[in-house]
Amino acid sequence: MNIESTSLIFFSPTNTTRKIVEGIAQGLQPTSKQYFDLTPPGATGQMRQEFNQDVAIIGAPVYAGRLPSVMLSRFKQIKGNGKPAVLIVVYGNRAYEDALIELRNVAIEAGFKPIAAGAFVGEHSYSTSNKPIAIDQPDTEDMVKAHAFGQAILKKIQTASNIPNEPLYVPGNFPYKEVQMRASIAPSVNEALCSRCGECALVCPTGAIDRENPVSTSKELCIRCCACVKTCPNGAKAFGSRE
Repeated sequence: MNIESTSLIFFSPTNTTRKIVEGIAQGLQPTSKQYFDLTPPGATGQMRQEFNQDVAIIGAPVYAGRLPSVMLSRFKQIKGNGKPAVLIVVYGNRAYEDALIELRNVAIEAGFKPIAAGAFVGEHSYSTSNKPIAIDQPDTEDMVKAHAFGQAILKKIQTASNIPNEPLYVPGNFPYKEVQMRASIAPSVNEALCSRCGECALVCPTGAIDRENPVSTSKELCIRCCACVKTCPNGAKAFGSRE
């Protein structure tokens, strides 16, 4: 079968995961694409809908070897209706550990049928010019691989007579490894550099930054995604601890 429509479902505070998902979508060559961005705080109410596209590409970043809990709560609003899904995790350091098997399991719970999965390297959220970690990835070579991966999946779909019923095998542990709780922190702000433009508040996926006073960030809501740090035009925000 040919793919008429593809759904791009992702959580991507720094747009790294989104780039990989879009690269794979190009390889699938769909007639149309529909975006389901799980990143903004308002995404929760927008995601309560049935999924009707031919295939979904579901992407998430890896946080401490697992999926972001905020992403999971928003993803569960979508109903897969038995449609095939491509699963993608993006990690910037160490390994993806149990994130991919967790994504497979939650996709199945949501009603999708995973047919392919992959782990890609992307720039780590804490990466800086002084401490580069997978700096500037995905780069051109990464995007070529993402496109080729999409093409391989398209060929698989076109030649397969049906979708296998058995769960797609992916590496990982189940039960998952326990996530170690980390102390609540928020990025520090150099108030001399901060222009109060509010760009950081606009990109924060949990609404942790006060829009009226962007110098203030809730430690309880902050998930250390570094979207605010990457977005700040003046370099006013930083995490003191680079874990």
